[in-house]
Amino acid sequence: MTASGLNLTASAINRTALYDRHVALGGRLVDFGGWEMPQQYSSIRDEHLAVRKVAGLFDVSHMGRLLVEGAAAEAYLQGLLTNDLGTLAPGHALYTLLCRPDGGVIDDLVVYRETKHRFLVVVNASNRAKDTAWMCDHLPPGVSLEDRTREISLIALQGPAAQALLPGGSSDTADIPYFGFRPGEVAGVSALISRTGYTGEDGFELFIDSSQVGKVWDAILEAGGAAGVLPAGLGARDATRLEAALRLYGNDMDETVNPYEAGLGWTVKLGKGDFIGRDALVQVREQGPRRTLIGLRTEPGSIPRHGAALIAQGRRAGLVTSGTHSFFLGHPIALAMVEAPSFRVGDKVAVEVRGREAPAEVVKLPFYRGSARSAVAPAKP
Repeated sequence: MTASGLNLTASAINRTALYDRHVALGGRLVDFGGWEMPQQYSSIRDEHLAVRKVAGLFDVSHMGRLLVEGAAAEAYLQGLLTNDLGTLAPGHALYTLLCRPDGGVIDDLVVYRETKHRFLVVVNASNRAKDTAWMCDHLPPGVSLEDRTREISLIALQGPAAQALLPGGSSDTADIPYFGFRPGEVAGVSALISRTGYTGEDGFELFIDSSQVGKVWDAILEAGGAAGVLPAGLGARDATRLEAALRLYGNDMDETVNPYEAGLGWTVKLGKGDFIGRDALVQVREQGPRRTLIGLRTEPGSIPRHGAALIAQGRRAGLVTSGTHSFFLGHPIALAMVEAPSFRVGDKVAVEVRGREAPAEVVKLPFYRGSARSAVAPAKP
């Protein structure tokens, strides 16, 4: 691999190519995964609702972008990842997991197959150094791994109106399927246009040369401003992803949690052949996971936070992994890891909120189903 862009020492704070624009827009900047990123620009509520009703524009350039290439690239990635890249045609993307030999999740990531032998792998910002080190340790001769995070920026226009509001992209993107992508132009700038995202809504993630990403960012906000498009920060991103029950690495899973416990068993294809973690995951599947994630609804004003205890029948029966107030639904929501199978939809439990026990109800996941799967047909390999 090359080390370009990989500068994540413990004290380093990275900035994306859009940093000056975040400051100019009044973004409240915070350290997230070693990157100085906007938590919000106006209010999390307004940005959240813009994503649900029109569209929000996110800078997600803090995510890692790794280019894997070579005649043996598919076999290499198949040996590392849980999902089956053999089903992935060029122009399509796949959500998958990177696991330890004991089945613990190293990271969750998306793989984009550009050609037969070329893949773009998007990893979590906080895991970028860990992932690249792990992948380099298993890199075979003839396969290259290059960190392109600095050279390629990543922004996301997410919301039910994203298709109509993408500048210059409507005629070119209408037939891109969910989790499909293609090269194209947005606002006159070359981009890899992907119909993926992390909010539950229809929308596009745009891979753009970092020297040109500002032009596209400005054009999207200028073209969509009158319709209600807002720049959106990490706060809206977390609230929308949780409503859609999309897991967050470090909260809902980590190296002590296996895919079945995280409710991501559908990404594990045991029949595709050997991969790191397969033997352990075969046992988990045969015996059943010890834990599982459930959804909770609490009363307004009682937001359960990560690490809060879930209490049932007078005893601690689990922990909240993610929690927030859902501005769209009008009440707090949370994911909790509990002993499996302990609870059913409709069960009454309690969670710790600011030192007291707050009533909670087990509810079906996802909390909210957005436009992502209804706007376009899922990609068929």
